[in-house]
Amino acid sequence: MTTATHPPAHPGTHPGPHPPASPAASPAAGRGGRPGRALTDAWTMTRRGLAHWARQPAQLVVGLVFPVMVLLMFAYFLGGGMTVPGGGDYKEYLVPGMLALTMAFGLESTMIAVTQDLNKGVIDRFRSMPIAPSAVLVGRSALDMLQSALGLLVLIGTGLAMGWRWHGGLADASAAVGLLLLLRFAMLWLGIHLAMVAGRPELVQAVQVLIWPVGFLSNVFAAPESMPGWLGAIADWNPMSATATAVRELFGSPGQGGGSWPADHAQLLAVCWPLALLAVFFPLAVGRYKGLSR
Repeated sequence: MTTATHPPAHPGTHPGPHPPASPAASPAAGRGGRPGRALTDAWTMTRRGLAHWARQPAQLVVGLVFPVMVLLMFAYFLGGGMTVPGGGDYKEYLVPGMLALTMAFGLESTMIAVTQDLNKGVIDRFRSMPIAPSAVLVGRSALDMLQSALGLLVLIGTGLAMGWRWHGGLADASAAVGLLLLLRFAMLWLGIHLAMVAGRPELVQAVQVLIWPVGFLSNVFAAPESMPGWLGAIADWNPMSATATAVRELFGSPGQGGGSWPADHAQLLAVCWPLALLAVFFPLAVGRYKGLSR
């Protein structure tokens, strides 16, 4: 009987299972580790939304055109009877206010998209895939902010065509746009949280109705001094009023100030209000999203 012989193992080799691959060889590490993977996955979710725009451009076009129609209506149909505190052209007063109000427009499209993904099981499928948990919400917020930036460009272009001009430098104009986008970012996470609470697209319309009074009960179209005392106080402390007044100051438009504390500290409130909204609704939205799988 012969005994089978095996060649000796190569020196330095391990006869047992192969050792695990080094972290540098993992796919996540190839994309910059976990942060790189999260950014890549978020960009993939953003491109998904861009593909929806390409297939259904009408929704994007309507979202861009509607604020222009509101601006033209108030400027030319109703603006003749409006007065600006301290004097000045009403269009100069109106355009910065409309830029602030636009940050509330189109929010329902993001809210409806979130609820549709919830009801169709899309988010559940995403959560079962090897993607970063934050990718869905980050991608959705990036898409919304891109649409908001496009809306600002269209509305600013319309204002310039109407004769409106900003009277400060480029730095002040950039700061004004930054305050507008900060307000939108805060309202976006408020909308995402409300969308997940509503749960169904048909309920989003009812939630959206509540946003309109916040926009119109402000100094966007009229100065709080022209309102009854109690109503003017509410309008003064409206977060949208703070951003509208701060943007007017940075653009050098008429109708700044007004004697009240919120009007005299508008730029401070234009930063504090959105940060306060983010501090409340960002963790609520993230916590609600994490709880979907429980």
